[in-house]
Amino acid sequence: VQLQASGGGLVQPGGSLRLSCAASGFTLDDYPIGWFRQAPGKEREGVSCISSGNGYMYYTDSVKGRFTISRDNAKNTLYLQMNSLEPEDTAVYYCAADRTRIRYSFCSRLPMEYDSWGQGTLVTVSS
Repeated sequence: VQLQASGGGLVQPGGSLRLSCAASGFTLDDYPIGWFRQAPGKEREGVSCISSGNGYMYYTDSVKGRFTISRDNAKNTLYLQMNSLEPEDTAVYYCAADRTRIRYSFCSRLPMEYDSWGQGTLVTVSS
């Protein structure tokens, strides 16, 4: 079981990035899955999550209207499209799956609810 996050980098304010999270060893659509971030000196926070079957999605207030979470079941990959990036978005971004709740029609914003984590990808928004 593995989650491999990628797509981070350095971008200017107002720019865009797309993060990817490729899953192996399990079917991504069977479980709630989300994106989290941790800035230096801050706690890890939930950015966005999506339930099994895509029936429920969550976005933290600061990214609503700018970030979009999606899942490609054929590629077993989760994405986070990030537009209008701000310096405050600078953080290490992680993807995580809650593999304790199969086919669950909800997802949690709390990192403690997720048991399978990717390695993180750094996003730096700076001019």
